[in-house]
Parts: sequence; C-alpha cells; structure tokens
Amino acid sequence: MQILPKVNSWLMNRWVTPAYSGWVLLGLTLFFFGAATNTLAGWLYVISGVMLALLAIAAVLPPRLLRGLQIQRQPIRPVSVGEPLKLALSLSNATPRAKGMLQICDRLPPALGGTKTQAIALLKAKETYHWQFDCLAQQRGIYRWQRVQLRTAAPFGLFWCHRDRWAKATAVVYPTVLPLSQCPLIDQRLGTAQQQTWSGDRRYQDATEGVTRSLRPYRWGDPTRLIHWRTSARYGELRVRELEHFTQAQAVTLCLDSASNWQTENFEQAVVAVASLYCYGLQQGAAIALWTAKTGILHKKTAILTALAAVNPQEAAVQPLPRSSLIWFSEAAIAQPLPSDSSWIRWPTPTPSPLRQTESAYVYPSVSINPNLPLAPQLQNTPTLISATPR
Repeated sequence: MQILPKVNSWLMNRWVTPAYSGWVLLGLTLFFFGAATNTLAGWLYVISGVMLALLAIAAVLPPRLLRGLQIQRQPIRPVSVGEPLKLALSLSNATPRAKGMLQICDRLPPALGGTKTQAIALLKAKETYHWQFDCLAQQRGIYRWQRVQLRTAAPFGLFWCHRDRWAKATAVVYPTVLPLSQCPLIDQRLGTAQQQTWSGDRRYQDATEGVTRSLRPYRWGDPTRLIHWRTSARYGELRVRELEHFTQAQAVTLCLDSASNWQTENFEQAVVAVASLYCYGLQQGAAIALWTAKTGILHKKTAILTALAAVNPQEAAVQPLPRSSLIWFSEAAIAQPLPSDSSWIRWPTPTPSPLRQTESAYVYPSVSINPNLPLAPQLQNTPTLISATPR
C-alpha cells in the first residue's frame, strides 16, 4: 500500500498525477470507448475522443504553467522561544503571460508547524507576489530547509503537478531568557558592582585615605574634603588629593557541561539558565562569556545566543576547560577540580553514577535546581557549599 503514494508523488514531481475528478473522467472515457467498440456507434467514439482530448490538454498545461516562476526568500530574523517567527517569500512571474490558480507550499520543519500553503488566484505578467506569514517558535534550535513547492491543477483541475524551487532558509530560535531581579552567583563576582567600581563617582570621593594617587594644586570647584591640610601648610598653598580612578570588571565565564549525558528536560532548563544568567550579567555590566565543549569560549552576544540555540548534550569535548573562575552548569558530578572561586549550578539526579563513587569530593558554592519548580526563583537563591561528587 505504501508503493502507491510513492508512485503518485513521483509522477506529480516529474510529470502530472490525476486528481479525483481526473480519475473519474478517465474511467468514463474508457467506458464510452469500450461501448463504442462493442456497438460501433459513431457518437460514442466522438464522446470518448472529446474526453480523451480534454484529458490530454489538462495533462499538458499544468507543467507549462509552472515554468518561468521564480522564488526568493527574505532573511529570517532570530527570535526567542514563544515569539512569532516572521517569514517572507516573493513569487515572480518572469513570463509575458499571466498565470493563475497556483499554490505556494513552504515546507517548514515539523518543530515550526510543518508545511504552510498559500493560494494565488492570478499572477499577471512580470508581476511579483509577496507572501508573509508567522509561525510560532516553540522549541529552541537552528532550523534549515531548502525548498519551496509550487502546485497547480489549472486549468481544469483534472491533473495535479508540483515543482520544487530552491529557497534556502535558516531560522535561529534562541532559548527563553527569564527576567531576574538578582543573581547572587553573578553579584558576588561583581562585588555588587557598586563596591568594586571606582570611576571618580561622588559616592567614592568621600574617601580620604588609601586611594590617593597624587597631590595637585587646588582648583576652583574642588571639594574641600579632598584638601590635604598637612601638605597645604607645608607649601603655603592648598593642595588637593587626586583620587585613583580604579575600575575592576570581574569577568564571568558560564560553562555548560554539554559533553555529558543529560536528561532532556534538565538540559533544556540548563540552557535557559545559561541564557538568563548571561543576559542578567550584561545588564549588570559584567564581562561575561560562554564556554561549551564544542565551541570553546565565546564573547559576542550573537555568537553566544546562537551557540545556545544549537547546543546539544553529549557533544564531543574538543575544547579545554577555562582556567579562570567560572560558573559550572552540569547534571553529573564533577570529575576534575574547577578553578578557584568557581561556582556550580547543578541538576541532581536520583541515582548518581557508580563511576563517581571513588572520586575525591570538591566543595563549591552551589545552587541546586529542582526541575519540578519554577526556574527563575531558584536562580536567585543564595548559593550554599555542596560537594561536587556524590558521597
């Protein structure tokens, strides 16, 4: 039974295949021709001949109708999960004759909703038809497809014909970014951002000891609290402390253990957590980066979000682990010690791997994630010291 659909699709793609009405008319043609053969009635020959000519015309015209049609696809803007993905196609008629009763079928991947179809009643000569539609992106990933299908059964609807046109498409769906009001794992590395950034801000100009770079003559508008009275008395003129302009931007590296075996739901939560912490770190002004086993360290926002859209568990570990302090996202226990000042966001498994039982334990500030609870509040919890290997 599976042979008939394959034969039907092969005929439709290379020539034509009869529609239901085409099969009916073909059956009537054979019936009248058989009756004419038995009775030798001329009017039956005429009827069967007219029907046969109608079938021949209906079989020849659909492939000719699809000639000279050109498809162009507009670039697709990346979106996040849950946002509508906007797609746009342009169908141009490069022939001097009008074409009608057409169908455009954009063969999207099943994760984006499957094939979308648009009917066109009439496409005039040298005219371009623009088709725009939205599809809901429900799962992160990088989706690629290459073909758009043109279909028609014109002019009589007796035979269907479709032809594929190349229209390469790449749709990038970023993971969900959760809104975080705080994240202790990031804030601790930034020193709460307000206490480790010295840029001549008025809050830090109150300091009078330990941050002086040099002394200079008093200028109009300098605050009197910065006057160094002992030196001013020695030189006989006012001398002012020139504060050290100190800016410390603590780098944060988010490391996703993509080389390990994960449960599917836990890994998707981990990707969402990494994306959320990355965007939160950017909002706080941190120098933040991403590391995965396949890509290594990435710094640019577009490259990081694209890598998070494409990452999968059990990737080949081709990049070494960074040596600086990091935040480690994993489900399995840690097999080797992490750099100093590192943290751990873990998804505990109910049955730890027996291969990890004999390993020495490493203790890090950690946040344990319960997959059954909302993720955003758990990422804002204060980390606690937890052993990195099961006891």
